[in-house]
Amino acid sequence: MTKTLLTLTVALMVLMLAAGCDRPADEAPATAAFAAAAPASEPEPAATAVAPETEAPSPEAAADEVAELEWDSLIPADWRPDKLMADYDAEALSDDDPRAKVLMDKLKALWDQAPVVQELDGRRVRLPGFLVPLEMDAETIGEFLLVPYYGACIHVPPPPANQTVYVQTAEGNAYRGELFDTVWVTGTLKVEHQSNELAEAGYQIQDARVEPYE
Repeated sequence: MTKTLLTLTVALMVLMLAAGCDRPADEAPATAAFAAAAPASEPEPAATAVAPETEAPSPEAAADEVAELEWDSLIPADWRPDKLMADYDAEALSDDDPRAKVLMDKLKALWDQAPVVQELDGRRVRLPGFLVPLEMDAETIGEFLLVPYYGACIHVPPPPANQTVYVQTAEGNAYRGELFDTVWVTGTLKVEHQSNELAEAGYQIQDARVEPYE
Protein backbone atom coordinates (compact mmCIF):
# COMPACT_ATOMS: atom_id res chain seq x y z
CA MET A 1 0.00 0.00 0.00
CA THR A 2 1.28 3.45 -0.85
CA LYS A 3 0.82 6.90 0.57
CA THR A 4 2.34 8.79 -2.35
CA LEU A 5 -0.60 10.83 -3.66
CA LEU A 6 -2.24 11.50 -0.31
CA THR A 7 1.02 12.42 1.40
CA LEU A 8 2.02 14.76 -1.44
CA THR A 9 -1.33 16.53 -1.43
CA VAL A 10 -1.39 16.97 2.34
CA ALA A 11 2.22 18.20 2.34
CA LEU A 12 1.40 20.79 -0.31
CA MET A 13 -1.64 21.89 1.66
CA VAL A 14 0.47 22.46 4.76
CA LEU A 15 3.06 24.45 2.79
CA MET A 16 0.45 26.57 1.03
CA LEU A 17 -1.36 27.41 4.26
CA ALA A 18 1.70 28.02 6.41
CA ALA A 19 1.94 31.72 5.58
CA GLY A 20 -1.70 32.68 5.21
CA CYS A 21 -3.93 30.42 7.28
CA ASP A 22 -1.98 29.91 10.48
CA ARG A 23 -2.10 33.58 11.44
CA PRO A 24 -4.84 35.08 13.60
CA ALA A 25 -7.61 36.77 11.63
CA ASP A 26 -6.57 40.22 12.87
CA GLU A 27 -2.89 39.78 12.11
CA ALA A 28 -1.25 41.23 9.02
CA PRO A 29 -0.36 38.76 6.23
CA ALA A 30 3.00 37.08 6.47
CA THR A 31 5.72 37.98 4.00
CA ALA A 32 5.36 35.87 0.87
CA ALA A 33 8.24 34.23 -0.98
CA PHE A 34 8.02 36.75 -3.83
CA ALA A 35 7.51 39.87 -1.70
CA ALA A 36 9.85 42.70 -2.63
CA ALA A 37 11.94 44.13 0.19
CA ALA A 38 10.34 47.15 1.80
CA PRO A 39 12.36 50.38 1.53
CA ALA A 40 14.10 51.44 4.71
CA SER A 41 12.35 54.22 6.57
CA GLU A 42 14.09 57.57 6.54
CA PRO A 43 14.99 59.28 9.84
CA GLU A 44 12.72 62.11 10.91
CA PRO A 45 14.20 65.57 10.50
CA ALA A 46 15.50 67.20 13.67
CA ALA A 47 13.60 70.43 13.11
CA THR A 48 9.83 70.54 12.85
CA ALA A 49 8.70 71.97 9.56
CA VAL A 50 5.23 72.85 8.37
CA ALA A 51 4.44 70.68 5.38
CA PRO A 52 2.65 72.37 2.50
CA GLU A 53 -0.93 71.37 2.01
CA THR A 54 -1.46 68.77 -0.68
CA GLU A 55 -4.61 67.95 -2.57
CA ALA A 56 -6.15 64.52 -2.19
CA PRO A 57 -5.65 62.37 -5.29
CA SER A 58 -8.55 62.34 -7.71
CA PRO A 59 -10.59 59.14 -8.11
CA GLU A 60 -9.01 58.74 -11.54
CA ALA A 61 -5.50 58.97 -10.09
CA ALA A 62 -6.36 56.54 -7.30
CA ALA A 63 -7.70 54.04 -9.84
CA ASP A 64 -4.38 54.17 -11.69
CA GLU A 65 -2.34 53.36 -8.58
CA VAL A 66 -0.80 49.89 -8.70
CA ALA A 67 -0.70 47.85 -5.49
CA GLU A 68 2.10 45.28 -5.24
CA LEU A 69 0.48 42.19 -3.76
CA GLU A 70 1.76 39.17 -1.89
CA TRP A 71 0.12 35.81 -2.50
CA ASP A 72 -1.34 35.50 0.96
CA SER A 73 -3.17 38.78 0.33
CA LEU A 74 -5.45 36.73 -1.94
CA ILE A 75 -6.54 34.47 0.94
CA PRO A 76 -9.37 35.63 3.25
CA ALA A 77 -8.05 35.91 6.80
CA ASP A 78 -10.78 33.68 8.19
CA TRP A 79 -10.33 30.82 5.72
CA ARG A 80 -9.12 27.83 7.73
CA PRO A 81 -9.05 24.69 5.55
CA ASP A 82 -6.55 23.15 7.94
CA LYS A 83 -9.51 22.40 10.23
CA LEU A 84 -10.53 19.66 7.79
CA MET A 85 -7.37 17.74 8.72
CA ALA A 86 -8.42 17.60 12.37
CA ASP A 87 -10.95 14.89 11.45
CA TYR A 88 -8.34 12.65 9.79
CA ASP A 89 -5.01 11.08 10.64
CA ALA A 90 -3.43 11.40 7.19
CA GLU A 91 -0.26 9.63 8.30
CA ALA A 92 -2.28 6.51 9.06
CA LEU A 93 -4.05 6.44 5.67
CA SER A 94 -2.83 4.82 2.48
CA ASP A 95 -3.98 5.72 -1.01
CA ASP A 96 -6.15 2.60 -1.28
CA ASP A 97 -7.91 3.25 2.04
CA PRO A 98 -11.56 4.29 1.40
CA ARG A 99 -11.13 7.06 3.96
CA ALA A 100 -8.23 8.44 1.91
CA LYS A 101 -10.49 8.82 -1.12
CA VAL A 102 -13.08 10.63 1.00
CA LEU A 103 -10.36 12.98 2.28
CA MET A 104 -8.97 13.58 -1.22
CA ASP A 105 -12.44 14.38 -2.57
CA LYS A 106 -13.02 16.84 0.27
CA LEU A 107 -9.62 18.46 -0.26
CA LYS A 108 -10.27 18.86 -3.99
CA ALA A 109 -13.67 20.43 -3.36
CA LEU A 110 -12.11 22.71 -0.75
CA TRP A 111 -9.34 23.72 -3.17
CA ASP A 112 -11.70 24.31 -6.13
CA GLN A 113 -14.13 26.38 -4.05
CA ALA A 114 -11.55 28.30 -2.04
CA PRO A 115 -13.00 31.73 -1.14
CA VAL A 116 -11.55 34.93 -2.53
CA VAL A 117 -11.08 38.48 -1.25
CA GLN A 118 -13.94 40.44 -2.80
CA GLU A 119 -12.39 43.80 -1.83
CA LEU A 120 -9.62 43.22 -4.39
CA ASP A 121 -12.05 43.29 -7.32
CA GLY A 122 -11.15 46.08 -9.75
CA ARG A 123 -7.83 46.90 -8.09
CA ARG A 124 -4.80 47.65 -10.22
CA VAL A 125 -2.19 45.20 -8.98
CA ARG A 126 1.30 43.86 -9.59
CA LEU A 127 1.85 40.22 -8.64
CA PRO A 128 4.86 37.91 -9.10
CA GLY A 129 4.63 34.19 -9.74
CA PHE A 130 5.34 31.21 -11.97
CA LEU A 131 3.81 31.04 -15.43
CA VAL A 132 1.85 27.97 -16.60
CA PRO A 133 0.73 28.32 -20.26
CA LEU A 134 -2.65 26.91 -21.26
CA GLU A 135 -1.14 25.91 -24.62
CA MET A 136 2.19 24.22 -24.01
CA ASP A 137 3.44 24.30 -27.62
CA ALA A 138 2.67 27.96 -28.30
CA GLU A 139 5.56 30.17 -29.46
CA THR A 140 3.98 33.17 -27.77
CA ILE A 141 1.86 33.03 -24.63
CA GLY A 142 -1.33 35.06 -24.61
CA GLU A 143 -3.09 33.32 -21.72
CA PHE A 144 -1.72 31.42 -18.75
CA LEU A 145 -2.12 30.62 -15.09
CA LEU A 146 -0.05 32.50 -12.54
CA VAL A 147 0.78 30.33 -9.52
CA PRO A 148 2.89 30.86 -6.38
CA TYR A 149 5.15 27.80 -6.54
CA TYR A 150 7.21 25.92 -9.11
CA GLY A 151 5.70 22.79 -10.64
CA ALA A 152 2.06 23.64 -9.87
CA CYS A 153 -0.58 22.12 -12.19
CA ILE A 154 2.02 20.04 -14.05
CA HIS A 155 4.39 18.14 -11.74
CA VAL A 156 2.39 18.55 -8.54
CA PRO A 157 -1.30 19.26 -7.76
CA PRO A 158 -2.55 22.80 -8.43
CA PRO A 159 -2.91 25.40 -5.68
CA PRO A 160 -6.35 26.31 -4.31
CA ALA A 161 -8.47 28.57 -6.50
CA ASN A 162 -7.62 31.60 -4.37
CA GLN A 163 -3.95 31.01 -5.15
CA THR A 164 -4.42 30.69 -8.90
CA VAL A 165 -4.82 33.65 -11.28
CA TYR A 166 -5.94 33.34 -14.89
CA VAL A 167 -4.05 35.89 -17.01
CA GLN A 168 -4.72 37.24 -20.50
CA THR A 169 -2.10 39.54 -21.95
CA ALA A 170 -2.91 42.82 -23.65
CA GLU A 171 -3.61 42.55 -27.38
CA GLY A 172 -0.38 42.46 -29.37
CA ASN A 173 1.67 42.06 -26.20
CA ALA A 174 1.88 38.27 -25.79
CA TYR A 175 4.67 36.98 -23.60
CA ARG A 176 7.61 35.13 -25.14
CA GLY A 177 8.96 32.59 -22.71
CA GLU A 178 8.63 29.11 -21.26
CA LEU A 179 6.74 27.02 -18.75
CA PHE A 180 7.45 28.09 -15.15
CA ASP A 181 9.17 31.32 -16.10
CA THR A 182 9.14 33.65 -13.10
CA VAL A 183 7.32 36.86 -14.02
CA TRP A 184 5.67 40.02 -12.81
CA VAL A 185 2.06 40.51 -13.95
CA THR A 186 0.48 43.97 -13.85
CA GLY A 187 -3.17 44.70 -14.58
CA THR A 188 -6.67 45.00 -13.16
CA LEU A 189 -7.57 42.13 -10.85
CA LYS A 190 -11.04 40.65 -11.27
CA VAL A 191 -12.67 38.44 -8.65
CA GLU A 192 -14.08 36.04 -11.22
CA HIS A 193 -13.84 32.25 -11.37
CA GLN A 194 -12.29 30.56 -14.40
CA SER A 195 -12.14 26.82 -15.07
CA ASN A 196 -9.74 25.03 -17.38
CA GLU A 197 -8.15 21.60 -17.75
CA LEU A 198 -5.23 22.48 -15.48
CA ALA A 199 -6.86 24.14 -12.48
CA GLU A 200 -9.61 26.33 -11.06
CA ALA A 201 -8.70 30.01 -10.87
CA GLY A 202 -10.45 32.32 -8.42
CA TYR A 203 -9.05 35.51 -9.95
CA GLN A 204 -8.42 36.94 -13.40
CA ILE A 205 -6.17 39.65 -14.80
CA GLN A 206 -6.98 40.73 -18.36
CA ASP A 207 -5.06 43.08 -20.66
CA ALA A 208 -2.06 42.26 -18.48
CA ARG A 209 1.51 43.45 -18.85
CA VAL A 210 3.99 40.62 -18.24
CA GLU A 211 7.65 41.17 -17.42
CA PRO A 212 10.48 38.88 -16.30
CA TYR A 213 10.91 38.77 -12.54
CA GLU A 214 14.16 40.55 -11.65
